Amino acid sequence: MFDSKIQPSNDRGHLLTEQSNPRSTQLDRLATTDLVKLFIKENRFPQQAVAAAANELTAAVDAISDRLRQGGRLFYLGAGTSGRLGVLDAAECPPTFCNDPSLVQGVLAGGSPALLRSSESLEDLDESGRDDLHRHGFQTGDCLVGITAGGTTPYVLGGLFHARSIGALAIAIACVPSDQAPLPCDIDIRLLTGPELLTGSTRLKAGTATKMALNILSTTVMVRLGKVYGNRMIDMATSNGKLMDRSLRILRDLVGVKREQGLALLASSGGSVKLALLMKAAGLSRDQARLVLEQHDQHLRAALDSCGVTLTQL
Repeated sequence: MFDSKIQPSNDRGHLLTEQSNPRSTQLDRLATTDLVKLFIKENRFPQQAVAAAANELTAAVDAISDRLRQGGRLFYLGAGTSGRLGVLDAAECPPTFCNDPSLVQGVLAGGSPALLRSSESLEDLDESGRDDLHRHGFQTGDCLVGITAGGTTPYVLGGLFHARSIGALAIAIACVPSDQAPLPCDIDIRLLTGPELLTGSTRLKAGTATKMALNILSTTVMVRLGKVYGNRMIDMATSNGKLMDRSLRILRDLVGVKREQGLALLASSGGSVKLALLMKAAGLSRDQARLVLEQHDQHLRAALDSCGVTLTQL
């Protein structure tokens, strides 16, 4: 039922994400096979959109990495699909990179309940974005990635304004051109995926491109922070059978230990794959290996080089 009290703050019909896609004007008349083929064809656009934003993504990775090295944190802020994607990316960092959950945080309009039940009306409150950041202890040394597909979400705009006002790093991700929806930010990432097949449904191409961009941001930042060796996630948590098996395969592949030896090595390293690799390769105790890693900013490759050791099996 239409609520006459809800009025749009401005006419958003001009936005790229709200326009009608000429390739789907007969969507309801297509055979299922043609529907599927059309969706597959349209899903090429997110890849192209992300590729076009490579320079901005690069700048964001370097800027975020610098802040995190100095003790800052990374926050994603959004409403609806955009916010849920930020929460998803943040939640997947600790098991993948064994970082403290506070290092990367997803802030969603409506909080945890909005993950399961839509609360999109809350996105119209610009002060809520600022207030939610306050509640999470957002500070000057931190980084904010404000995610708003259409570029006009007051909740995200409020958060970005607040980030800039206190000198924090403000990064915006939107799927409309900057002239359609300017955003207050230091780095402006535009993922221009075009009109959706289902008009205005930005959980489709816009959501796909946003997920791709967040994958790039968080993973590449963690690479820069030394949580990866080659293409192995050497700082992951051995918190379940799958991750333990992966850890043992890494030890097998890089330092040539069998399963039982790997289990003993992980036990002696306190469950740290990175420490275990350095201990085995350089013949160090856990305390010695920890000290060497500290001296090289937790980068395993630099630590190995300082010991004159190379993992030749990679």
